[in-house]
Amino acid sequence: MYLSAEKKQEIFKQYGGDAKNTGSTEGKIALFSYRINHLTGHLKNNRKDFGTQKALLDLVGKRRKLLDYYKKKDIVKYRELIKDLGIRK
Repeated sequence: MYLSAEKKQEIFKQYGGDAKNTGSTEGKIALFSYRINHLTGHLKNNRKDFGTQKALLDLVGKRRKLLDYYKKKDIVKYRELIKDLGIRK
């Protein structure tokens, strides 16, 4: 499995403030970004994997909604987060 429990905890600890704070917006956005990067790499090698392509589009939509919410909530932290994650906007 590409995403172990330890890696998940590391992502939430880095962006969410605590490894057990799995509901934080920053942590979810970071986790979605990690998964999106993994699926993008998979699709470069497997172009006809349409199930993965659908899952990738769903994840991008979920992350976009969370980013829009976070932008309305706190614009300064939003800008820092997209800079840290390397998300274009």
